[in-house]
Amino acid sequence: MSWASEELAAVDLGDKRRNRRLVRIVEDLSSHPSSSVPQAIRDPAALQGLYDFWANPRIKARDILAGHQHSVIARSREQKTVLAIQDTSEVDYSAHRKSTRGIGSLSNPEARGLKLHTVLATSDSGVPLGILHQQMWSRTPKRGVTKERRQRLIEDKESVRWRDSLEISQSLIPPEVQVITIADREADIYELFAHPRRPGSELLIRAAQNRNTKRGAESEEMEPLNQAIGRAPICGRIELNLQRTPRRKARRTELSIRYTHLWLQAPAHLEITEPIEIWVILAEEETPPANESAVRWLLLSTQPVTDLAEACESLRRYSQRWEIERYFYALKTGCRVEELQLESGERIERAIATYSIVAWRLMWLMHTARQQPDLPISDHLETVEWQALYLLYHRSSTLPATVPRLGESLRWIAKLGGFIGRKSDGDPGIQTVWRGWMELAPAAVMWETLQQQQQQQQQDTTSSLQ
Repeated sequence: MSWASEELAAVDLGDKRRNRRLVRIVEDLSSHPSSSVPQAIRDPAALQGLYDFWANPRIKARDILAGHQHSVIARSREQKTVLAIQDTSEVDYSAHRKSTRGIGSLSNPEARGLKLHTVLATSDSGVPLGILHQQMWSRTPKRGVTKERRQRLIEDKESVRWRDSLEISQSLIPPEVQVITIADREADIYELFAHPRRPGSELLIRAAQNRNTKRGAESEEMEPLNQAIGRAPICGRIELNLQRTPRRKARRTELSIRYTHLWLQAPAHLEITEPIEIWVILAEEETPPANESAVRWLLLSTQPVTDLAEACESLRRYSQRWEIERYFYALKTGCRVEELQLESGERIERAIATYSIVAWRLMWLMHTARQQPDLPISDHLETVEWQALYLLYHRSSTLPATVPRLGESLRWIAKLGGFIGRKSDGDPGIQTVWRGWMELAPAAVMWETLQQQQQQQQQDTTSSLQ
């Protein structure tokens, strides 16, 4: 069985032929993730089958992901703790050449596309287990954020997605497995903290609101969150490597750590009187480099933080949030879903759900290459792919006597994408791997074509001799 057959063994699209079609589509797209759809699909009949599949109103995006989701839950059972990382991104189709139905406005009022909210499940060490939940929608233009809009019930806001995704995550992850929902500042919503959670379900959210807090549940005295954590003593310092972001370069820095135990007071417009118990961690860069903004992470945790080690553990887990940024990068830059030329939002949703499986697979492949570099590459790439990789990278016309290893093969792909591979460079990042994959894809197609031509010539020679 191929990896796609195993991954999607539980898929049920109401027809076995549709199930098989999805497996074939995922296999083709994962072999050529950065190629256009016509380039990636194996033949004209399969290409038409793919477009018919994405156009079929009987197939829902959630059903495409359901088979993969079943495998995610199975992998979660093997973990003691699962991180359910939530985030929202935008898929922009403003440059679409066709008039697409069912897409709406984005953060930029002039842009049009879909909103995409995803829950990526990872192990406690950051191994991507898969897409646990995904929601896509289009929206109508808004005229700014008014006081009345802020005070509406959460059920009437887009922000309900954070609460709903929490509910789905904690219901899908087996009850014996701890699940920690991790999210950036957009998820600092009081109703999220107030939502009922099952035993073993925790929150780790980066704070955005300077909420009123209390030192005790029965205390009458309140003070703003930033003031309360600022009065906590520095309990230690840690050094860590900061990931490169659009706002800063990658660098190593030292952060001072504070933590404290507080109760969050509900906003006045909510009919909630009981405060919520919370632990607060502040990691701050005291001496940032010149012309660089200081790093400041203010985290709200529902898990107790009673010493420096537990504070650092929360910071380590929060740093795994970057994995969902990698996923969005893989989906939009690697799989190039924003270049899809489809006629409706529903077709785009089915395509994104399909490509989400592909994006996860390639993220998982990178992690596996780092953790188990001595596995044979033939377990993870098609024969024509690893053979083309070897010939292209080594500029050779002779294949190796043994199958290359996964770890070295991934570095070959990354070097095709510009990775230098010095000792100080560490492991290749997803960007250079994607660039390398874009170089490998046409080479694999060419190598496969040459092999087919050679086989045909051999068959013709054999036939003439007979």
